[in-house]
Amino acid sequence: MFSRAERAPAGAVDADTLVYPHRFNSARERNERLARPLRIIAGVTTVDERMLDRLGRRMFARDELGARLVKAMRLAKDDPERVTMAQFNRALAEGIDAVVEAPEALREFFAVVDQVPDWVDFDLVERGARAFRRLGRSRDDVLLQLSLIGGYRFAGPADLLVQTGGLTGSTALRRLGETQKWGDAVGTPAGMRRDGEGFKLTVHVRAMHALINHQFETNGRWDTSQYGLPINQSDQAATLGLFSSTLLLGVRALGRIVTRPESLAIMHLWKYVGWLMGVDEDWLFDTEREQNTFNYHVLLAQADTTPAGAALAVALVDGQLTQNYGHLNTVRGHYTRLRTLSMLRYFLRKDGLRDLNLPITPVWAVPPIIAMNVLESGLIARTRAGRRYLEHAGDRTSLRQLHLRFGTAPKEIGALPS
Repeated sequence: MFSRAERAPAGAVDADTLVYPHRFNSARERNERLARPLRIIAGVTTVDERMLDRLGRRMFARDELGARLVKAMRLAKDDPERVTMAQFNRALAEGIDAVVEAPEALREFFAVVDQVPDWVDFDLVERGARAFRRLGRSRDDVLLQLSLIGGYRFAGPADLLVQTGGLTGSTALRRLGETQKWGDAVGTPAGMRRDGEGFKLTVHVRAMHALINHQFETNGRWDTSQYGLPINQSDQAATLGLFSSTLLLGVRALGRIVTRPESLAIMHLWKYVGWLMGVDEDWLFDTEREQNTFNYHVLLAQADTTPAGAALAVALVDGQLTQNYGHLNTVRGHYTRLRTLSMLRYFLRKDGLRDLNLPITPVWAVPPIIAMNVLESGLIARTRAGRRYLEHAGDRTSLRQLHLRFGTAPKEIGALPS
């Protein structure tokens, strides 16, 4: 008997004839090679075949709470149980009681996200947010280069991003800016409290994912048998890990000293974010080692690169040539692009750059970054005043990056489609 998350949704696939999507575990030899460093770091001695099985099955599992909300949004206009965007936005901003005669699906959705799990420690969440901000520009570098572009080496999510549009440099960078805006909000003081921007944007993103999943499940453009559901539990849990333990591995590789209390706090912050996003609770982890073990199996379960991943990677890298730097745009654009390629060479190695059709450059940008990070985290961060200074410095860096990625457009996440 499978759990709710492990049952294939009716109408998507025939679970009796197709247990896993075709992409699942389809590049095992390649991915074992890519995952070897993570296996050593996580201390994995044997592959957990049950975990791999769940990863494959949950590629056919969706966020059912979000799906019920979207189903109610798609009801006829005269149906009293129809949920409107205005009702959703008001409930998110002011609470469900502010919505007069709220439909049942809307009440059900907010009854879940408004209920804080017993395991959430908001003091620890706040410490995680501060530690997350102290990581500064290295945080943004790792999330872009190792987490995001590194993830484009595998089929599935990258193919969905291509189908939703946005392969030009400016559009790709705006999407990157929206992701950064959300991450910054998660890390703000009290950001994950009910009235905080991090909480609201996380719930907003959950609804957006449910809407996109419904659209591509029903429009006939998505190959479910090949990829699984467009936005599924396995991919969502994998993405969550990129913001926690993968981020911590990446900043350590750039010379950041991350203490055990900081690690536990950042993991707790993203555990609560994952819960709000609708990730299955058995895939929410307290420690880096647990998350890294899971991430290792995620890598084994992936498929090879598709043209979509290379197209997205090139769009993000070359898009940096067109950002508005204020002055010396051409020079600064080329420098930023070369700096990114240098760091990608460090994180993804030559094979990774070849997979994504990116030029191979020396790692000239990395040694000075490591030196600065060792100084900041090994010396400045030893005092309370130093830690506060690094938090504020991280905030200033994030604001500069948002300005570059959004340009003159409003620095906000796109509205939910009506």
